[in-house]
Amino acid sequence: MDGASADVNMAQVRDLQASLFPICTKGSFLNNLLNRTLRNSQIDINADGDTRQLDSKLRDVKEVFPLMKEVDCPYQAARWPMECQVLDDPVVHIHPTLASYSEKEPLYKFTGKEIQPKQVGEDSGEVIFKYYPISSVNYFCRSAVGGSACSLAHSSQDPSDLIFESRFESGNLAKVVKITSTYYELSLRSDMYTNRHTQWFYFRIENTKKNIKYRFSIVNMYKSESLFTAGMKPLLYSTKDASQKNVGWRRCGESIAYYKNDAPNGDSEDNPRYIFSFLLEFPHDMDTVYLAYNYPYTYTDLQDYLIKLKDDPVKAVFTKLRVLCRTLAGNNVHYLTVTEPCQEEDPKQKKVIVLTARVHPSETPSSWMMKGFIDFLTGDSLQAKELRNRFIFKLIPMLNPDGVVVGNSRCSLNGRDLNRQYRSVIRDAHPVIWHTKLMLRRLIEERQVVMFCDLHAHSRKSNIFMYGCEGKGHEGRKLQEQIFPLLLHKNAPEKFSFEDCNFNIQRSKENTARVVVWLMGVENSYTMEASFCGSSLGSRANTHLTIKDFEDIGQTFCETLLDYYNEDPRNEKMKLKICSRLMEQGSNAEQPKNIDISDYSSDESSTSVCEEIVDKLSFEEDVTSLTQLSIIVPPSTPVVPKRKSRKKKRKSKDCSTKIITP
Repeated sequence: MDGASADVNMAQVRDLQASLFPICTKGSFLNNLLNRTLRNSQIDINADGDTRQLDSKLRDVKEVFPLMKEVDCPYQAARWPMECQVLDDPVVHIHPTLASYSEKEPLYKFTGKEIQPKQVGEDSGEVIFKYYPISSVNYFCRSAVGGSACSLAHSSQDPSDLIFESRFESGNLAKVVKITSTYYELSLRSDMYTNRHTQWFYFRIENTKKNIKYRFSIVNMYKSESLFTAGMKPLLYSTKDASQKNVGWRRCGESIAYYKNDAPNGDSEDNPRYIFSFLLEFPHDMDTVYLAYNYPYTYTDLQDYLIKLKDDPVKAVFTKLRVLCRTLAGNNVHYLTVTEPCQEEDPKQKKVIVLTARVHPSETPSSWMMKGFIDFLTGDSLQAKELRNRFIFKLIPMLNPDGVVVGNSRCSLNGRDLNRQYRSVIRDAHPVIWHTKLMLRRLIEERQVVMFCDLHAHSRKSNIFMYGCEGKGHEGRKLQEQIFPLLLHKNAPEKFSFEDCNFNIQRSKENTARVVVWLMGVENSYTMEASFCGSSLGSRANTHLTIKDFEDIGQTFCETLLDYYNEDPRNEKMKLKICSRLMEQGSNAEQPKNIDISDYSSDESSTSVCEEIVDKLSFEEDVTSLTQLSIIVPPSTPVVPKRKSRKKKRKSKDCSTKIITP
């Protein structure tokens, strides 16, 4: 190969690398990796992406390979698969003060007269919007900021038609068929590089007219069960109301129905789809409105929030923002370390609590819960300071930014559910999960990780609740995992439901974060689920959960940590007595039983929860029971249950029983 051909090939390599990943300005890992790879060719890539000749003898090794822990976290524009079209003007929503969300939004009350229109299809209608990202191959290859050039996607010529759009961050709408001037059939785009998971929707409508009732039917919903059958309403955002009245997202819709799509042009029985149909009246003429499955929280929203947190001079003392890794598309996966600077001689005495969120892109309540958790933890309250003094918090607010960016419901760009990949060792296919496990393993080796919680949202159940891991193999561990959720229920009795929790480990969930982290040795390993819909508890029954509710439960989680890890000597006695009471009431992994441990509050003015609960329980110290109920951590390596053999057992000559395996 001559010199000219080598230069052309090297230029092509650099162009491909630049298109796949941007160069970070302050010592990014990718920049250092590229410098190392191209060092033999005497070429260096600087922060602006330019190339220049480099004398390797004058370059210090420490400059080329800075420590990973010092990787900075600059703002990064979202990266899209190259086949995606993206609007140039970003979508910005206001989020009013939490006081504006204090009004309760009731669920829809069914009348029994809701109609269930069958799908008509484009043969009898007019396609006015159609957007399917087209790729020559059915898998992810390349990414770029802004994706590909944006072209006109709707083809309607009638000036009275509604105008639909979804080519923005987290948007999802594939096709709109106009049946009449007031009836539109909508189809959602499946998760990219799959043909499944059409549940999340988020799109824009322009050219609206008030005092007209429009019917919208989303004809290809994926799940057979939905909270729309329980009264959940979709969300609407009016730009005029936002600018004129400071009103953000609110529930909307009447005559709501969710039912199987059994139309002749619908999907087959092997691949059934469902229809979500509702009536909607727009608040203004010529308005721009957005409709969404739940309160959107985009990758850009997260970055804006994290950068403000990082730039706060007070919070920067105890908050460090870093990049854990990069996704397949090259988007940053951020993580926060929150703790007060250690004054102890042995800094490793501090215990660690790890929280993750948004592994499923559509589960936006998890982001709002994480935001509430971070807001409280980085605040100036006495409780927040105590938590920071006692613990190190490792927080990953968005595990799947690629899926969030493109508007997926469940998967990443590899077409897989990342929360089923925690036993995978394929670094290239699942880089986020691989690096998350690596971080957890190092933390467990260096310190005591006392709690792990992965935040999710649930599409079939009401309330907020937890999934845990039942301790088996030793009577002393029985029901210990139920204590923290029970305390959380006592702190948020109208939102968090202890009896909706479940601590059984199903075979289908053995690859999830909760189970794998528990098997790594973390005693309290949970998944916290927040309903997309609402609450069925107390005065909040039959009302929707709002952004304020999600953020409040994040704050309550912090307060409950102080209750659970209270340093009062009687706290351990309280936990043992709670376990005893739970067992007496017949509480088990699949059906936890709520018990009365006292009516207490976790606000700053309250006394120690230990004092109130222990006094009411009239605990009698028993050294024997204290030994029996000692906490035994789970095994450090996964234990795979043995499958039962289908063949019969037979006795050998020594009368021992053996299983004949195929």
